[in-house]
Amino acid sequence: MNFAQIILPLNLKGTFTYKVPDELLGNFEIGMRVLVSFRGKKIYTGIVAEIHQNDPETFLPKEIISILDDSPILPKEQINFWHWISEYYMCNLGEIYRLAFPSSLKLESETYLKLKPNVKIDFENLDVNEMYLIQALEVRQLINVTEIEAFIPKKDIVKTVKSLIDLQYIEIDEKIAEKYKAKEIAYLRVNEEELAGNSLPQILLSLKRSPKQQEMFLAILEKQTENPEKPIRKSEILEEGNFSHSQLKSLVDRNLVQEYFLQKDRLEAYQGEIEEIEKLTHEQLIAKKEIDEAFDEGRNVLLHGVTSSGKTHIYLEKIEEAVESGKNVLFLLPEISLTKQIVQRLERKYGKELGFYHQKLTDFERVEVWRRIKNNDIKILIGTRIALFLPYQNLGLIVVDEEHDSAYKPREVSPFFNAKDATQMLSKFYAANLILGSATPSVESYYLAKKDKLKYIFLGERFGKVKLPEFELINFKEEQDSKKIIGNFSLKLIDEIKKELERKKQTMILHNRRGYANVIECETCGYVNYCSNCDVVMTYHKYSNEMKCHYCGQKASKPKVCPKCHSENLNERGVGVEQIHEEISRLFPDSEVDRMDVDSMRKKFAYEKLYEKIEEGETDIIVGTQMISKGLDFDNIELVAIPRADSMLYVQDFRAEERAYQLITQVSGRAGRISGEGKVLIQTYNPQHSVFQLIKENNSDKIYKHFLEERKKFLYPPFVKLIMIELKHRKEDKVNRSAQFLGSVLRKYLPEECILGPERSPIGKLNLMYQYQILLKLPRGKKYSEMKNLVLQSLEEFDEITAYQSIKKMIFVDF
Repeated sequence: MNFAQIILPLNLKGTFTYKVPDELLGNFEIGMRVLVSFRGKKIYTGIVAEIHQNDPETFLPKEIISILDDSPILPKEQINFWHWISEYYMCNLGEIYRLAFPSSLKLESETYLKLKPNVKIDFENLDVNEMYLIQALEVRQLINVTEIEAFIPKKDIVKTVKSLIDLQYIEIDEKIAEKYKAKEIAYLRVNEEELAGNSLPQILLSLKRSPKQQEMFLAILEKQTENPEKPIRKSEILEEGNFSHSQLKSLVDRNLVQEYFLQKDRLEAYQGEIEEIEKLTHEQLIAKKEIDEAFDEGRNVLLHGVTSSGKTHIYLEKIEEAVESGKNVLFLLPEISLTKQIVQRLERKYGKELGFYHQKLTDFERVEVWRRIKNNDIKILIGTRIALFLPYQNLGLIVVDEEHDSAYKPREVSPFFNAKDATQMLSKFYAANLILGSATPSVESYYLAKKDKLKYIFLGERFGKVKLPEFELINFKEEQDSKKIIGNFSLKLIDEIKKELERKKQTMILHNRRGYANVIECETCGYVNYCSNCDVVMTYHKYSNEMKCHYCGQKASKPKVCPKCHSENLNERGVGVEQIHEEISRLFPDSEVDRMDVDSMRKKFAYEKLYEKIEEGETDIIVGTQMISKGLDFDNIELVAIPRADSMLYVQDFRAEERAYQLITQVSGRAGRISGEGKVLIQTYNPQHSVFQLIKENNSDKIYKHFLEERKKFLYPPFVKLIMIELKHRKEDKVNRSAQFLGSVLRKYLPEECILGPERSPIGKLNLMYQYQILLKLPRGKKYSEMKNLVLQSLEEFDEITAYQSIKKMIFVDF
């Protein structure tokens, strides 16, 4: 007897055992999708993870209903990768399945059934439920599983469906079940037969009474004659000449014009000229040679190149080599908005062989990319972390750009995993080469490179020997004392901006705080407006004149009087990017000042429009959050200003200094990319702070040495492994009790010094859920896997307590 382990798209532990019916055995492989019933009537699409002959002893396995694929939809490498993520990040396979697959490829209870064509049904051998279903299908043609509940008892649904599938009377309608439909575009052409049968003047005479139809007919004919090879889009004709659908319908009814449809990919592919990429400089050639040597030794690479050193050039060379050797390439970016410039270069080179994959695509677009990757039509895929799960056939190179970026491990999306670390395993499963690239590598990657786990390659010179920007610190306290400030800006900073404007150069101002003010406070009684769902103060956004919670998205109007003491004396406290933008616009009324943050970029194509504006030189000053530090490579930006740099450092996070260094260095890289006259002005109350002093020196070795010493002193990664366990519930006393209990279980297995907490999270309530956390500091190396198993054992003990089953658990490995 044959059995299979099936992964279901549910957040449940492990895989599920099903019996493989004999008739399915001939075409049954690992990686295929199958239809199975689970917990009564529910039907799901599972993925075959394993085939074996081990008969379960404690239960009778259900049979698989049917196979949905002719060949495996998921390669073995991906299944191994899923298992690794599940094990390492302590998450369930079902969570990975839900994230990895476009929902159109996951059939659930919306599965549709239909009668098989030309089937002869022997009603005498059917039971009453089977007869009901056949009769319903004769009337309705298509019925989904949920609708069957109306006339068949829930417990009998799966049995009835399975019996009729076995009898070959009904089948699953996959086209509808998969919900994916190819996009069709309507085209028009003049009916050649009509033209041949009648002369053109005759046809025009017949349309004399309908001048608009006559005009439309001539417009289509003109386009067709001009360029017979190019199909004429229906939308193009209707938009161009102010023609209506009724006029077109009349022409079609008269058989003068024909309408036809062509299938089209939802994602536009580049159709223009294909160009060559420029030659590498001497420094880049040396770096490329070192990369080649590392790849020959089977080692992965950390490419540490200062901003504007031409890392992208090297990526392009390696990509070309991989494609020429018949391999596929995955180019990973932290955010899809960064793709614009790399895409422009790659599109001109590879045209249609280039694809994209990210969360902003519609489900149908994701299915399209999925299928093109499976059919090996895409040679280079540019994507965000979700692109790791595509069914690559022969992956040869993975490039992770901006590898330090925290967007590679967002805490909000389940399952939690670090895409940068996961690529190292994915490259192993595919025997592919890996390049991690950044101007400011993460401390962990730098440490691995220095330990020789990664090959470290440093590019210390900007492309074309352009000078790196100069850093200058402005002591804001001194400027304040000597009354040399206007609002948040020192007179020195204002003068520097003026100089740039006079030279017709552009300036960037970084302030990493959304909104206008951090809080609205009553001067009389001290009241501040808290979010009703979360334990955080709401941020004031002047642009939309409302209070917003940046955690749950709740909005409220700005209070006119204090809700507590009815005083009108309300003050704005704290400085957000909107306030900086307003001040700059006031200081330089004749200049074009634009803002780039999450709130101003919400509209479709807002990013692209601003990008073009900066490129055309229509913008003088760009004020923004960390968004401006990424991917904006313009020739005309000479000055970068950071008016409130201290706000980056004083954050409850052991990575705060590292993040501040990365952000300041990344944004400084936007300055003087061509001229070499870039300048970075940092305003701070504490210019003696070690991070600012080290940034000013511009010595990366020294900076990383400082970070590593600090981490070693206080035992933080990369010297230990961190696991954060977060417990959530709507009742605070319940989540508190559960956290104390879990803490006591963990202390039973692990040494006291490894456990910090439990305690209330820094933000005690989010989205009406109270949060408590336990931080585990575990040693690296062999002992880590032993201790991790003990953590799993503790969590299993915790799960056995019925009262705590409603507690939501979040586990962040390598926190």
